[in-house]
Amino acid sequence: MPNEIPSRQELIDRAAELVPLLQKNALWGEENRRLHEENLDALTESGLLNLRVPTRYGGYESDMRTVVDVIAELGRGDGSTAWVMSVFAISTWMAGLFPDEVQDEIFAKPGVRVSGILSPTATAVPAEGGVLLNGKWSFNSGVLHSSWNTNAAVLLTPEGPQPVMVAIPVADLEIVDDWHTAGLRASGSVTTVARDLFVPEARVLPMGPVLQGQHRSQANADSPVFRAPFMATACATISAPAVGLARAAKESFFERLPGRKITYTTYENQAEAPVTHLQVAEAVTRIDEAEFHARRAAGLVDANAAAGKPWTLEERARVRLDLGSVCRRAKEAVDILNDASGGSSVFTTVPIQRIERDVQTLNLHAILHPNTNFELYGRVACGLEPNTLYV
Repeated sequence: MPNEIPSRQELIDRAAELVPLLQKNALWGEENRRLHEENLDALTESGLLNLRVPTRYGGYESDMRTVVDVIAELGRGDGSTAWVMSVFAISTWMAGLFPDEVQDEIFAKPGVRVSGILSPTATAVPAEGGVLLNGKWSFNSGVLHSSWNTNAAVLLTPEGPQPVMVAIPVADLEIVDDWHTAGLRASGSVTTVARDLFVPEARVLPMGPVLQGQHRSQANADSPVFRAPFMATACATISAPAVGLARAAKESFFERLPGRKITYTTYENQAEAPVTHLQVAEAVTRIDEAEFHARRAAGLVDANAAAGKPWTLEERARVRLDLGSVCRRAKEAVDILNDASGGSSVFTTVPIQRIERDVQTLNLHAILHPNTNFELYGRVACGLEPNTLYV
């Protein structure tokens, strides 16, 4: 029987329904440095974990615009939940690039949660029937709540080192509880360690072809969703939490605005002060700009995938540009609204201070950092070669 795929709006509505729950559990998540089980249950029951699951396993294979809009909506409730959801979405999509027999193993149970790491901080050496893996992956967002990890490593071969992605059951990894941070505290982005871990050959995926939009799945070969190159897919996806945080900052500010005065001034009502009008207008403008860049990146991924169009280098770099722009504009909006929120906003029960720390943490991420992304696009626009493989 054909799998019924919800519309984009229906999935956004499902995400919106979760926002009050995510807001309620946000402080608990900060204090416990992990997502509340209620959040995870809600993501499962809403079907949102199916966004990037292949349809033959009951998933939706949602397009990138849907993925971005849904995760941004979750970000209105909690930045850490939105961030982990973006990692789930990317890693689930990555699982769909492995050979079909590996996918059968990963997606054997409905609602499986897959997380992963792009940084190749482990090494693999050939062994009979597979590889032996050693190393660690820090910042492993969502792994505390996952069954599988799709992690990058370097395969050491006689021909030289080769970047690969490995699919690993989380139960095979050692977890180091070291996530003590200022922002995205509930993401539980701990370190994981592999020690002489054997990984079968089928679960070792060369990354060179993947970065160019090629993979080993026969069943997903004709799906537009799985034709997109890795970096464009990943960058468009992880732009969404920043958009959600900027929206959350706006909502948090306006919830507290009625009846607030500006202390040590004659303004008994902050909403009547011209400085407030300027701050609000500037913040809203930046939120709109962040949304534009997130949707432009998602639209390019969807359009090229649907048309089967090869990506130009400029297009690949432009998605990185859009990601950097989303993060910078979102942070600017949050900064403005946080500055306008007064001294009482520093209490942990006031969301704006958490939103500020979360968006700052996003902007420090190596792939999301605006300056890194802007430099990359500028190099390409000026006719130079990229200074990274991750484009």
